[in-house]
Amino acid sequence: MLDVRNFGATGDGLALDTLAIQAAIDACGAAGGGTVYFGVGRYATGALFLHSHVTLDLDAGATLLGSEDPADYPIIGSRWEGVEQETHAPLIGGCQLEGIAIAGRGTVDGRGAAWWRRFRDGALRYPRPRLISFVDCQNVLIEGVTLTRSPSWTINPVRCRNVTVDKVTIVNPADSPNTDGINPDSCRNVHISNCHIDVGDDCIALKSGTEDEDSDKRAPCENVTITNCTMVHGHGGVVIGSEMSGGIRNVVIANCVFEGTDRGIRLKSRRGRGGVVEDIRVTNVIMVGVLCPFTVNLYYACGAWGDKTVADKRPHAVTAGTPRFRRIHLSHITARDAKLAAGFVCGLPEMPVEDVSLDDVAISMVGEAEPGYPEMADDMELMQGAGLYVRHVRGLRLQDVAITGQRGPALLLDDATEQLAVTLPDDRPRMNADKRG
Repeated sequence: MLDVRNFGATGDGLALDTLAIQAAIDACGAAGGGTVYFGVGRYATGALFLHSHVTLDLDAGATLLGSEDPADYPIIGSRWEGVEQETHAPLIGGCQLEGIAIAGRGTVDGRGAAWWRRFRDGALRYPRPRLISFVDCQNVLIEGVTLTRSPSWTINPVRCRNVTVDKVTIVNPADSPNTDGINPDSCRNVHISNCHIDVGDDCIALKSGTEDEDSDKRAPCENVTITNCTMVHGHGGVVIGSEMSGGIRNVVIANCVFEGTDRGIRLKSRRGRGGVVEDIRVTNVIMVGVLCPFTVNLYYACGAWGDKTVADKRPHAVTAGTPRFRRIHLSHITARDAKLAAGFVCGLPEMPVEDVSLDDVAISMVGEAEPGYPEMADDMELMQGAGLYVRHVRGLRLQDVAITGQRGPALLLDDATEQLAVTLPDDRPRMNADKRG
């Protein structure tokens, strides 16, 4: 075990300890691996670069403080929002590593306020640093630590294999811009468990690149389990997309609580993005005070507002750029005090969402709520306490679904087929209820 103080780190929160900490990491890597130890103290630092088989151990009472000077974060090439580009290096990062870890009961504080201000003022030439980001690595562990005030995304593994995030607390201010919690991007075999996430954007978002990236850089995000987590505020509890050109598949979300997130489970993409989202299972989830518990939106307009191809409601030719969503199953869900709609599912007329099921789902709408948009799309209608809206879906199955307190019909169907055993608020099972088109 190498103590950073033995390499000259002061831990006083004032002197910049970057060189001392990096020297300890380099020595540990040169020895073939081991642990770099942080005792009680406040260690101000710029970007740090790990080596294979190195663990950063932050003891209780130890805090890494991110430098507020952009010069302390070198410019590197990395994927950001689905495209390879130059960005500021993360506070803790590395590329093509194996057997790396950040663990302990300490804290990593990105001190992001200055970065958020520069972002809002349009004063940044390059994207902000992420707090932790590894690229093309395998056997990655982040465990026990508290992560706070990230300049942008908090944890962002890119094209990594065997990633475990366990017992981590992430807290970023609700109004901080794009401070997502955990964003696995084109990663394989990801395990996220026992975490508490309270952030200014998506709590967890699965991504796999965009159509603007070179195809040899795209890979699916697959084999992902998200269990035993609590998620507060944020734009979404668990989000899939909209960067999903490499595909997202084999995802299990279980035993979670969402409180006050804008959406609960959110899937999003648009024409031109391509890719396949498939085999998504959500079970044993409680939501309280969300705007909309469940959304699937193939007209996602953020970054493409006013684009006529994206917004057009008429059928288009199916191409490699047509996204496809299929085999999405939710069960044993309770959502109380939902505000805008019980659910919103909108596929494309040329590529409907396929094989969607809700089983043992109870959604109650709040008595009063401000009208709003359940999803981000051009020409979207304001909703307030609406029921379950479903459009362009093939193979919809509803079993033991109860929606209460809504304004208007509990179920609104447009070009949706094969829904079964619908239970409306009066508890009378009905087949093919309120079907249109």
